Amino acid sequence: MSETTSTKKDKKHPLNGRRALPSNNSNAEENEVLEMEAFGLTPRGFNPKDYLQVVDIYMFKEPHEINKQQHHTDKYYSPKLVVRRGQPFQIQIDFNRPYKPGTDKFWLEYLIGRYPQQNKGTYIPVLVGDELKPGDWGAKVTHKENNSIRLSIMSSATCIAGKFRLYVAVWTPFGILRTQRNSETDTYILFNPWCQQDSVFLDDEKEREEFVLNDVGVIFHGDINDIKLRSWSYGQFEENVLDACLFLMDKAELELSGRGNPIKICRVASAVINSRDDSGVIAGSWDNTYTYGVAPSAWTGSVDILLEYYSSKQPVRYGQCWVFAGVFNTFLRCLGIPARVITNYSSAHDNNANLQLDFFLDEEGKVDTKTTKDSVWNYHCWNEAWMSRPDLPVGFGGWQVVDGTPQETSDGMYRCGPASVQAIKHGHVCFQFDAPFVFAEVNSDIVYSRREKNGAQMIEKIDMTHVGKLIVTKEIGGDGMMDVTEEYKFQEGSDEERLALETAVMYGVKKQITQDTVYQPQTDVDMDFHVQKAILGSDFKVTITFKNKSQNRYSAATYLSGNIVFYTGVVKSEFKKHSVSVTLEPSSSSTFDVVIKSSEYLSELLDQASFHFFVTARINETGKILALQKATVLEIPTLHIKTQGEAVAGREMSVIVEFTNPLKQTLENVTLHLEGPSVLRTVKKIFRQIPANSTLTWEVKCTPKRPGLRKLIASLNCDALRHVYGELNVQIQKL
Repeated sequence: MSETTSTKKDKKHPLNGRRALPSNNSNAEENEVLEMEAFGLTPRGFNPKDYLQVVDIYMFKEPHEINKQQHHTDKYYSPKLVVRRGQPFQIQIDFNRPYKPGTDKFWLEYLIGRYPQQNKGTYIPVLVGDELKPGDWGAKVTHKENNSIRLSIMSSATCIAGKFRLYVAVWTPFGILRTQRNSETDTYILFNPWCQQDSVFLDDEKEREEFVLNDVGVIFHGDINDIKLRSWSYGQFEENVLDACLFLMDKAELELSGRGNPIKICRVASAVINSRDDSGVIAGSWDNTYTYGVAPSAWTGSVDILLEYYSSKQPVRYGQCWVFAGVFNTFLRCLGIPARVITNYSSAHDNNANLQLDFFLDEEGKVDTKTTKDSVWNYHCWNEAWMSRPDLPVGFGGWQVVDGTPQETSDGMYRCGPASVQAIKHGHVCFQFDAPFVFAEVNSDIVYSRREKNGAQMIEKIDMTHVGKLIVTKEIGGDGMMDVTEEYKFQEGSDEERLALETAVMYGVKKQITQDTVYQPQTDVDMDFHVQKAILGSDFKVTITFKNKSQNRYSAATYLSGNIVFYTGVVKSEFKKHSVSVTLEPSSSSTFDVVIKSSEYLSELLDQASFHFFVTARINETGKILALQKATVLEIPTLHIKTQGEAVAGREMSVIVEFTNPLKQTLENVTLHLEGPSVLRTVKKIFRQIPANSTLTWEVKCTPKRPGLRKLIASLNCDALRHVYGELNVQIQKL
C-alpha cells in the first residue's frame, strides 16, 4: 500500500537523484507563497497592522496609459500589464500610511512557475534603490504623495519571457509580510527589439513596425513563372493569443530558465508548431483529402488555429507549409521576436542531403517515378527570426531560418533551425542548427541520369540554376514583394558562389557525382518550352522550341508528359502524354504546340491548380537526350469584398463578399471564411450549391474595435475549387 502511494507521489513530483527540485517548465503552474514568513517565534503582542501595509497596487495597464504606450504593447487585447524587458515601467503602491524611506523597508518579488529559484531567474527580488542600471533588475521611487508612491521598475534585458506573479514584501523585525496572491497584478514580460541590450534588438523603427507590430502580412505562393500572393492575418495581439503562445512553450516542456533565450525558444517552437512526434499545433496533410478537418487553403489567419489548440490541446487539422509559417510568425511576433515569412521558389527536398536532386530517366527518356525519390517543391515557406547568435562566431547573428513544416528530423525530432542566413550564404554549414538542410533547399543541382543496358549510369543533363531561383518576402511598409535571394546565395556562376559551395562541401555537405558515370553535355541542339498562362477551366497550349546550332540535320523523338502535382512536386497523376517526331534542319529553329484541353485535367485537379510538365527529346542520330521540366499554376478566380455604411470604430458596418463561379459545373458544399484583425473575428458560412456562372453574395455585420488602416481577408473553399481569396484595405475612422 505504501509503495503505491509513493509511486503516485513520484508522478506528481518527478524527483530523481540528480535534482533537488523537479523541472520548472510550466508558466501556468504556481506555488503557494506565505503571506507571513516568520523569522522565529512571533511574540504575543505582535500586530502586523502596526507596520507598513499595502492597501492597493495600481499597474497603469490600460492601452492609453504610460506603460503600454512606451513599451509598444498597447495593441494587446489583454487586461493585464504587458511590458518589454530591459526597459523601465511604472506602478503605484498605496500604503496604509505615508512611506518613510529611513525606517520602512519593502521590496518587490516577481515569480514564475511552480518552483521559483533566484539563480534560475524564476524568483526575482527587486530592491528599491536610488538609480536604475540599464538592463538590470531594479526599482526606484519617482514620486511620493500622501500614502502613495510611484515606482519605476527596470527588468533585466535577459529576463525570461512569460507571465510573472507580483508580490510586495514588507520587512518587520519578526518576519516578512507579503501581499495576497492577486492575478490583477500579473505582469507579462516580452522580448524587446527596442532595447540595445536585448538579444533581439533591431535598430530600424520601420523594420520593428513591420516585423514585430504588423498583425497582417502577405504570403507568396504559386510558382516562379506565376507568382501569387495571399494575405494572412497573424493576429498576435488578439485576445488570448499571448496566453496560447506561452502555452506552446509549456507544451514543449521548455525549462522556464531557458525562455529568455530566443535561440532555445525557436528551436523548440519549430518542433511544437507541427504535430509530428509531439502532438503539436498543426497536423500536416499533403494528400488532397481533408476529412474531419479544415483544408489548408481555407485558413485566413493564425488566431483560430492557436485558440483551438489552446482550448482542445489536440493538433488542429490541417496545414501545409504556409500555414505552419503563418502560425510560427504569429508566435514569434507575439513574444516580441522580429520575424518574417520567406518563400523559396523551386525549393529542393533532398532526401539524402547530397546537394543533388536525382531524376532517373528510363530508356525512352521518361522520368522513372519508382526510382526518383527527390522532389522540387514549386515553393516552400519558412520563417526568419532576428536575433544575435552568441553561440556562433561573430558575424552570424541577424536573420535565422526557422521552419515548422515537418520535412526531415533534426536531433530525432521534426524541426529545423535556427540556422544563420549569413552562414548559409557563405557555405559555413558547420554551425548549428540544420544549416546543411537549408543550404540544400536553395543550392541543389538537378541531375538527370539514365542507366544503360550494361548497367553504366549516363548523366544526360545537370541543371545548376533551377533550384532556389527566387527567394522573397513581403516588403517593409507595403504589400509588394521584396527579393532576398542575395541574402541566401551569391550570383549563380560567380567565383563567390563556387567558393561558398566548396566551403559547404569541406564542412561535410555531401556533393557527389557517382564515380561510374559519364557526362558529356549536348551542345549543338538547344530545347526550351513555354506554357501559356491559363484560367482555371480553359484550354491552353505548351509551345516547344528547338534550336539546331550545328550544320547537321537531326530528327528528335520528343515526349511531353503533363502531370497534376502537389505543390511539393510529388506527382498525383499523368493526365497528358504526347509523342512527336521532329525534324531539325541545320542552323535553324523549329517550334510546335501541344494543346491541353480543360476536359483532360479538370477531374484530376488538386488544391493549388498546379501542373508539372516534363519534355524529353532524344536526338536519334547521336543518342543524346535533352530534358527540361517546368511547373505552372492556373489563374484562380478571386473573391470581391466591399463595405457598406461608415467605417467608424465602435459603430456597426456591413461587409459584403461576392463570388462568381467560373466553372462549367455546380460547386457544392462551399465554405466561406472572413476575418480582419480589430474589425471582426473569423466568421464562417456554408453554401450548399453555387450553379455554373452564377454569383453568390454574403453580407456580414460587424463593429470595428479600433481606428486605423485595417485589412479584411476572405477565402472560399470546396472540393472542386480551393485557394480562392479576396482582400480589402479599410480605413476605420475615429468615433
